[in-house]
Amino acid sequence: MLRHILIISGLIAAAVIGWWIWASQPDQAKLDVAAVAGVKPRITAPRPQMIPTVKIADPIGWQGNATPTPAPGLKVKAFATGLDHPRWLYRLPNGDVLVAETNSPPRSEGFSITDWVMSYLMNKAGAGVPSANRITLLRDADGDGVAELKTPLITGLNSPLGMVLVGDRLYIANTDALVRVPFTPGQTRITATPEVVVRYPGGGHHWARNVVANADGSRLYVAVGSATNIADKGLDKEVNRACILEVDPVAKKFRVFASGLRNPQGLAFEPGSGRLWTAVNERDMLGSDLAPDYLTSVGLGDFFGWPYSYWGGFADERVSPSRPDLYEYAKRPDYALGPHTASLGLTFAGDARLGDRFAHGAFIGQHGSWNRVPVSGYKVIYVPFNAQGYPEKAAKPVDVLSGFLDAEGRAQGRPVGVITDRTGALLVADDVGNRVWRVAAM
Repeated sequence: MLRHILIISGLIAAAVIGWWIWASQPDQAKLDVAAVAGVKPRITAPRPQMIPTVKIADPIGWQGNATPTPAPGLKVKAFATGLDHPRWLYRLPNGDVLVAETNSPPRSEGFSITDWVMSYLMNKAGAGVPSANRITLLRDADGDGVAELKTPLITGLNSPLGMVLVGDRLYIANTDALVRVPFTPGQTRITATPEVVVRYPGGGHHWARNVVANADGSRLYVAVGSATNIADKGLDKEVNRACILEVDPVAKKFRVFASGLRNPQGLAFEPGSGRLWTAVNERDMLGSDLAPDYLTSVGLGDFFGWPYSYWGGFADERVSPSRPDLYEYAKRPDYALGPHTASLGLTFAGDARLGDRFAHGAFIGQHGSWNRVPVSGYKVIYVPFNAQGYPEKAAKPVDVLSGFLDAEGRAQGRPVGVITDRTGALLVADDVGNRVWRVAAM
């Protein structure tokens, strides 16, 4: 009897091991990233996975005098070094630059296999360091393209990311609340206690919150990512998430402005039309070719499909209960940015002075994939726009700053936030390289 039990147990164990080996095989991309980018990307049949493909560029930092590689006609050098996981940038009216040194908050939702896996992957990708929870001020007073002043502006925040100055108040998007403090450009230290404007869900699978203001400062827009990949823990955990919130800073109230956005991060107003745009990270575990991250304009009431569908109505059969009644109402994004690129930073050319080639369009910081073979992202790209304020129909993304991976595929850096400085150069936050790069015309 015991012999039979041991044989059956052995067969079960072998079957489980065999299933695990089969299920954990990485899904190989069948398309180039460029094929899944543009106004009309190729959307292939999904290849659902029970265990995600894992392919992470091991972080090593910048060795010696190594730098990223700029596009022809451009040059790059470090604007600031020695930072602690710099993620986001904001330029003040006097030309000072603010950088959010930040990372995810401690996870307190309780143990789960998914949370453990994500924690492991983030550690492996170089994102496992504790959050510095501060905003640092960088000042290049002599105009040589290097910040000679680097000083903490405000500390004690809660995984801050987005920043925007409205009047005499600096608004900061913490992971769980939009706060504000009195501030006058030129100050180098804020000691005031932050005032809470509105609270929203914090932490989770996507913890980072961005904020921008409309032209007159009467409304603020806060990007809030989902708690999970496809509402895996229930839709009740996704209330006021996977959306952009519109905040009335006087009344201290908000409403959902646009929804169905798995992880919107970059927010920016297109300078010609004044339309709000966002860069969005799409869902995982549909294979290395799906679903494309995207750049899109957003208006009041827009719904982009998450978690039920992607790219304007392609059903995600993994989501239960399904909502086919919503597929036709899902807005198709304006421009695909490739699968799993982790497109985060967004800024428009506006006052950029990088030559005619980069005069009318959007710069996007692609943090880089953790679950695609081969890897995607790990660069700053440019999307050309037409005179009507939309991406050129036939245009593919143009590399502006690449070379973040070395010859062995290791991550020397990972680009995140992007802005222009007062001279029209492009600044890029690099949270693995712990510096800010400055890209200028030659």
